[in-house]
Amino acid sequence: MDSTHDSDRILNAGRNSLVVNRAGGHHRRSIGEGSARLKREHAAARLKRVLIAVAAILVAAMGFGLFVSALGFEGLFMTVLLMIVAVGVLTKFPKIRMPQRDNLARGALIENVAKTELWLEMQRPALPPLAQNLVDGIGVQLDGLGQQLLHLDENTPAAMAVRGLVTRDLPDVVESYTRIPRHLRAEGSAGSTPDTQLEDSLRSISREIDTVTRQLAEGALDALAVRSRYLDYKYGAAMDEAEAPQLSAPGAPLSPKAPDAAVPGTDELSSKEN
Repeated sequence: MDSTHDSDRILNAGRNSLVVNRAGGHHRRSIGEGSARLKREHAAARLKRVLIAVAAILVAAMGFGLFVSALGFEGLFMTVLLMIVAVGVLTKFPKIRMPQRDNLARGALIENVAKTELWLEMQRPALPPLAQNLVDGIGVQLDGLGQQLLHLDENTPAAMAVRGLVTRDLPDVVESYTRIPRHLRAEGSAGSTPDTQLEDSLRSISREIDTVTRQLAEGALDALAVRSRYLDYKYGAAMDEAEAPQLSAPGAPLSPKAPDAAVPGTDELSSKEN
């Protein structure tokens, strides 16, 4: 029996474990300020419900004692018990509503960024360690991008470019990887693996976010509008969904790549990236 494949898998697992340990263990914090804000808002709403429930129980107990009968020891015991139950239940439920892939583009643009950060946190455990580190970095970049969106008109082409990059291109890259069965993600095919393809794609997305953020900071909205057409071409938004480029599992036929096309205004943008 050939044990080469098993040995490679063991070595890959060891390398992944080493990367995780160097990074400080498994991730438990928010990857960005946007997702952290959504969590704080949910926690504040939950605390408000707890206080309302406790206050309602106290008012009901006082009303019973004043107008019906003295509470006595049993009444006090039941009041405290009800408050404990209310606090225990309302501090755990309802859980925060995690954004779904199809809902990321809904609402204000700044909320799109925050929801994408929270969605990425959900997907993060399914990613290889190096990709997790890249996602953490993208979370920081999305915070910087969000600051530039505070005064951006959401009806402009620049805003549409940002929304497409954050709610379509980035999630598409991650979702294409998570669709691949776990046992195939580290296997090589055509000189690459889904793990490597994911990491390369996340680096590309990271560069795009950095470029867009810089253009917004410089007020280069016209250049960003041109880049919107470039990104549509590059990531397949102008194509049918069935034709959009996806990460390929080992053994799957590779999707043909379209030749680079000259998009007006993108030569300068590409040179800036390099």
